Amino acid sequence: MTTTVVSSPPSPPHPAPPHQPGTPPVPARPTSGWRSTPGGLRLWGAVAAVVTALAGLLALGATTSQSAAVTGVRDSAAQLVGLQDARNQLVAADAAATTAFLVGGLEPTDLRASYDAAVDAGAHALAQLAASGPEGADGLAEVSADLTTYTGLVAQARANNRQGFPVGSAYLEEASTVLREDIVPTLDELVAAEQQRVDDDLSSVRSATPLLVAVVVLALAVLVAVQVWVARRTRRTFNAGLVAATVAVLVIAVVGGSTLGGAASRASRAHDGPYAATVATSQAFALVNDARSMEAFTLIRRGSGAAYEESFVANVDQARAALAGDGSRLDASLVDRLGAWADAHEAVRDLDDGGDWDGAVALVTSDDPTASPALFDDLSASLTAAVDDGSTQVADDLRTSSAWVGWLLAALGVGGAVLAWTGLRARREEYR
Repeated sequence: MTTTVVSSPPSPPHPAPPHQPGTPPVPARPTSGWRSTPGGLRLWGAVAAVVTALAGLLALGATTSQSAAVTGVRDSAAQLVGLQDARNQLVAADAAATTAFLVGGLEPTDLRASYDAAVDAGAHALAQLAASGPEGADGLAEVSADLTTYTGLVAQARANNRQGFPVGSAYLEEASTVLREDIVPTLDELVAAEQQRVDDDLSSVRSATPLLVAVVVLALAVLVAVQVWVARRTRRTFNAGLVAATVAVLVIAVVGGSTLGGAASRASRAHDGPYAATVATSQAFALVNDARSMEAFTLIRRGSGAAYEESFVANVDQARAALAGDGSRLDASLVDRLGAWADAHEAVRDLDDGGDWDGAVALVTSDDPTASPALFDDLSASLTAAVDDGSTQVADDLRTSSAWVGWLLAALGVGGAVLAWTGLRARREEYR
């Protein structure tokens, strides 16, 4: 018996359900290009690697530039103090020369020695400053030429004074005019330029930290966004490589921020503390020495030196304001020493105004330890010591050794970039 198998006709394919009006069509997920999962893994993995490496490299650049800026602050501060020292030595020389002029004939040997030492120190300081860099070279050359003119006029004043010729006072006054109208203003301009350089370099020191923080925050935002994208596409919450890169950027933020912030803080404290104190003390030194010259010229003019006395009072007031500007930065005894010398000057004025010119001159040139010269020498020595100590402290506070930290952070950033790229390798291979 034969069985015949009858095949049924194939059923027609089920038609796709008709599109319901008002319902948006479901787009097909791309299978190639950067919008696809494989393309996205490559693109966003590269983005994560780049931002991680940039964070490390920027940390290197920030620490390097900040270190250079701190060095610039230190060098400019040293140059500024050197300029002030040159100015102060020359003003001190003028004070010694004018005081010695009050003694007719041969001037006192100690004042002559003080003048010679101050002029030599000022000339030496000018030579060192000229050799230290091209900034202000023309101005320093001009000062050196004016100094030659000044010392020549002082020599003529001395020669005439030894012979009792009244014209000697005219030469001395002309020499002081050269000092006050030519030498000191030029040096003050150079000092102002160095102060501006110090402020500019300090701004660079302070700006390094905010820049690094901004870039690190951007890098962290990108890494988190990439991690979220990868988690949604691969159904895996965390990717070890991206997590490692994020940790690397966080370390860069913490270590780099603390290093840059600490250096900026130290530089600011040095600027607002010992640097400002040193500048103020040096300025006071110049003012009191100029005041001493005014004291001598008041006596030299014999009753017609009221303008010099006014300059004396103005200089002492400015010096007192400079020294008393911030008691936490400066030794309060400096103000006391200045007051003691100013009080001694009042005694000189009382004698001169009372008609005892010889007594006033004797008091100004006395070797009594309680008289004006000894009090001035004590004040001058104290100011000089304060300037020297302040300069040393500024140099010590502005030393930096953070350059190696930048290289460490750069290596960390590059290592994090490698981990970010290789961490997505397994996910990319799933689509091969």
